[in-house]
Amino acid sequence: EILIMADQALLAERKLWLDGLAHERRLSDLTVEAYERDTRQFLLFLAGHAGGPARLADLKALRPADLRAFLASRRRDGAGARTLGRSLAGLRSFLRHLEKKGMVNAAGSRAVRSPKQPKSLPKPLSAEQAILVSSDAGQLSDEPWISARNAAVLTLLYGSGLRISEALSLTRNDIPNAATSLRVIGKGNKTRIVPLLDAAREAIAAYLKTCPFVIGTDTPLFRGARGGPLQPAIIQREMQKLRSALGLPDSATPHALRHSFATHLLGSGGDLRTIQELLGHASL
Repeated sequence: EILIMADQALLAERKLWLDGLAHERRLSDLTVEAYERDTRQFLLFLAGHAGGPARLADLKALRPADLRAFLASRRRDGAGARTLGRSLAGLRSFLRHLEKKGMVNAAGSRAVRSPKQPKSLPKPLSAEQAILVSSDAGQLSDEPWISARNAAVLTLLYGSGLRISEALSLTRNDIPNAATSLRVIGKGNKTRIVPLLDAAREAIAAYLKTCPFVIGTDTPLFRGARGGPLQPAIIQREMQKLRSALGLPDSATPHALRHSFATHLLGSGGDLRTIQELLGHASL
């Protein structure tokens, strides 16, 4: 298959490109394998059209229509939009490699639109998984106050259905003592009221008790390790560690906790319109 798909000069450049992806750009093994497979399929496609092994001259003469024909053939073979998008990304990368050496013009590949990707909802965690990752006992930090902080943030995502940006923008003033609800300003500056469960109040109280920084009434409630406002990337990294430690799927993200909030409410008989309002969604 290798011998019939391209001549030696083109195969040598392809190997240089793949080696560069692995060692210089440090792409994952799976990505490099996928790009190897995608370019192999494309060169076989070209060879079929040319009636012999593909050459650099064939890539130099490449037109957007040729790339579209290749994507159409892959779609007929059952490839989905994500696979086609990855294939096009790999081909563009290879053509850019050749363009930098003055061997081809990659403008044609840039003129081809990537297939429209289907929108997908984040997969919810089970109730047991959501409770575990949002509990203080489930946290991994060696610093007790940081564990308490992470638990409080994750509890708000799951227990109140907050976006991570909404949770991290809260001030001490936003959470009065003994409050059972929370006023949140979400996307588009829209205000909504969400429940503040006992578990969330207790998690916030545990965090405030152990936090080493003075938190004023109008300053950010959640703080980073050095006292500045807590950044979303920190919570995302903590969730990544939890995924690894607990054997959770890659779909277990902070946003998935918000989706779990809605899914578990719905499964318990919650009203669709009410859940939509609690999430602050224009549409379910």
